[in-house]
Amino acid sequence: MGVIRIGAVAAHFGRDLDFDLQRIATLIEHARGSGVSLLVLPDAALGGYLADLRHPDPEALPPALTVDSPYLKQISVLAAEMVVCVGFCESAEDGNRYNAAVCVTGDGVLGKHRKVHQPPGEVAAYAAGETFTAFDTPAGRIGMLIDYDKTFPESARSLALDGADIVACLSAWPTSITNRAPRMAQDRQSRLFDLYDQARAAENQVVLASSNQTGAMGGMRFLGQAKVVGPGGDILARTWSKAGIAVAEVDVATELGNARRVLHHLGERKPAAYRSAV
Repeated sequence: MGVIRIGAVAAHFGRDLDFDLQRIATLIEHARGSGVSLLVLPDAALGGYLADLRHPDPEALPPALTVDSPYLKQISVLAAEMVVCVGFCESAEDGNRYNAAVCVTGDGVLGKHRKVHQPPGEVAAYAAGETFTAFDTPAGRIGMLIDYDKTFPESARSLALDGADIVACLSAWPTSITNRAPRMAQDRQSRLFDLYDQARAAENQVVLASSNQTGAMGGMRFLGQAKVVGPGGDILARTWSKAGIAVAEVDVATELGNARRVLHHLGERKPAAYRSAV
């Protein structure tokens, strides 16, 4: 696989699907110009996230799309040789809506994830996913997490145990809803967002690409803070709170080999000692 460039996006997306698609096209074009092979767009990049997390309005939910929607097919066409992860509201065959993400190239969908862990208000808008599964791509073996999934160590660990070398974390992660700080940099959720990104990468010794929404929707104000994190937990590139693409050039196999040369966290686990936690 060799050296690849990984891009993590911080940008704002709303309910207008055509506007969102045009913004995605622009981001893919910019990423391609920077030599990016893997681009991770935010959660809800098609249709935007919820405007109120505590009491979602059932009449103002994001538009629901099937996996074979023309919008997702167009993103696949735009991706061409690139690997692109994008979040959307999925209208599923079981009649439920899911907060979902797909990973595509010009050949179509390579992998899909439905958000498993939901903050309390989200259950009114979405059903919960049930699994974490890694999949092979031209950019390497990848697993995806959405938003609150990364709060739980088991989520990223499940992907790492399934062979993921790169974890893509797609978010629409807001500032604190209950105790918003006057400055975003001082916000509790700002600190936790970075903490989880670095911890999930370091504890699993994987490369992590974390995207996020920016701007505001309803009562929600999103953090940005897109970043690429190395397997030692070091931030290789970041956008801070502004919109943009965090791009890092990474030799994934070499970086993982170096991180795991002496201490190999996955190989040194003691599953028998963890039974009470499962």
